[in-house]
Amino acid sequence: MYDRILLSTDGTVASNEAATHALELAAAHDAVLHVLYVVDEDVVTAYSGDEYVDEAEGPEHGLEEHGEETLAALRRRASDVGVDVETTMQQGRPAETIVDHADDCDADLLVLGTKRRPDEYRALLGSVTDRVLRLTTRPATVVKTEVSE
Repeated sequence: MYDRILLSTDGTVASNEAATHALELAAAHDAVLHVLYVVDEDVVTAYSGDEYVDEAEGPEHGLEEHGEETLAALRRRASDVGVDVETTMQQGRPAETIVDHADDCDADLLVLGTKRRPDEYRALLGSVTDRVLRLTTRPATVVKTEVSE
């Protein structure tokens, strides 16, 4: 049923729960798991850079380092359960980048994690997952994770 599953991750607990689900689905369907980590361009451009002496030490460096660690951990997990995985890191607006990447890899299913939050929180801030669901025409599974904040 699924040949290509796209998991979008940001390394949070919600993404880890989604990763577990995506790995189980990929193993059950003998599907390739495409894993995407998006370096949010809004976060990168929000800083003036004045506090950084070396350009390599800007906010994108920390985000990219976190992304590499997150992707490496998922490659290990996939290897442990015998799932073929392709990992990608891209810079952009998260929701739009996820939808574009799903189209590029012709994903049969998107797997997204989200934190279960009060309605008031979502009304004020929204979520990447909500935006992806509005933008994509592809099937998607949302894995909700309880958080205590």
